[in-house]
Amino acid sequence: MFEHKEIRRCFNKLFGAEYKVRMVGGASEPLYTPCCDSREGRLYYREDFRASALHEAAHWCVAGKDRRQKEDFGYDYEPPPRSRAQQSAFYLAEAKVQALEKLFSAAASIAFTPSTDDPELNPDDFREKIDALVPGMAAWMIFSPDCRARRFFGVLQREVTSG
Repeated sequence: MFEHKEIRRCFNKLFGAEYKVRMVGGASEPLYTPCCDSREGRLYYREDFRASALHEAAHWCVAGKDRRQKEDFGYDYEPPPRSRAQQSAFYLAEAKVQALEKLFSAAASIAFTPSTDDPELNPDDFREKIDALVPGMAAWMIFSPDCRARRFFGVLQREVTSG
């Protein structure tokens, strides 16, 4: 079974030196810290969760150069419980990321479960939004020049089939 350590190894081997970034597991909460002068960036995923590693990789792959220079990609996190408007904003920020995470999960032969980030909410409505975005994210991944997501997807696929 493809575990978080393999995901981390794939990410670090593929992007570590080129982008001065390192994926790190075992965090109590996910966090991205950008590289600066002598320190490489860190992409922390939660505990030893495969889904968290794939999700954080998706955030990093979607983030443009400007966002990758900001802590947590410049997003302000509002923890649950959220108002309806706050939850809608969460879905808007997360939908493309989770669509890409779903593609990464398929490449790694890992079941995908959408996250509302609130255990009180039913993920079914959000699942439909994510599913509707998957074809567009797949096309973006295929046709974007030098797409980091395409490279990561390919490495995951090769590792799963060779392992």
